[in-house]
Amino acid sequence: MANILDGRKLAQEIELILQQTIESGLEVAKRPPGLAVLRVGDDAASGVYVNYKEKACDRIGVRSFAKHLREDISSEELIEIIKSLNQEKNVDGILLQLPLPSHLDEASMLRSINPDKDADGLHPLNLGRLIKGEKGPRSCTPAGVMALLERNQIKIEGKRAVVVGRSILVGKPMALMLEAANATVTVAHSKTKDLPSLTREADLLVVAAGKPHLIGQNHVRENCVVIDVGIHRLPSDQENLQEGKKTKLCGDVKTFEIEDKVTAYSPVPGGVGPMTVTMLLTNTVDMWQKHCGLPLTISHLLP
Repeated sequence: MANILDGRKLAQEIELILQQTIESGLEVAKRPPGLAVLRVGDDAASGVYVNYKEKACDRIGVRSFAKHLREDISSEELIEIIKSLNQEKNVDGILLQLPLPSHLDEASMLRSINPDKDADGLHPLNLGRLIKGEKGPRSCTPAGVMALLERNQIKIEGKRAVVVGRSILVGKPMALMLEAANATVTVAHSKTKDLPSLTREADLLVVAAGKPHLIGQNHVRENCVVIDVGIHRLPSDQENLQEGKKTKLCGDVKTFEIEDKVTAYSPVPGGVGPMTVTMLLTNTVDMWQKHCGLPLTISHLLP
């Protein structure tokens, strides 16, 4: 039977460590860590994610500086808000919730964040640190995947890894982190020909394509490990309709097809999702320790 990689359980364990870390550092720091999450517009999914992050802050003692900004905010106005948060001494981490409205250039907005307050590890300087193997904030979702693999003692070194997806948010940093852990990494994407023949070579398959049920049994080899980063809401089936649920959650992987074929897999929901939020908190607390001159006791939690 396949090992189910429980992200909820690991997230709770790490949150407890973070909560204890904050409590032990308050006397010296004189303030709790601060996280500013900026949401622009009324994208429904972004609203859900920001709500998760605010609740997580409350659970461990991080002060939230969340801002919900209007859809038509100008680039100049948004940059000024980011600059003010760069200067705010009580803010240790800044996260710009993506996607942004189409009139805003994501790259420019991300570059305006102070790299030392970049809670999602997406500033070009921090991506450069990742490429060079230097310490720094790490992109939260791939960092969560690495923590999940380590917690379940899944060996990466020497393995053949395939990452499906090449976004700057997940695919690219995921490939870099796996490569840094001495895997041999291939990145597949929408232009890849004969995807199943490539993914069947993987000992470790990470799927971050953003396409529901893209990967099925013909894409995976026996006894591989599958990490499903996707999360989607689909119209509910008859069973869920009887329970009063109009939609159901699924990932990029047809779990029901691969669960008896693989060694381990991450479920949707309950796998990578909780770890993404937890690694955001980890980045924030780590930066708080640096900003306040505290001992750096949790850097080992970041890849």
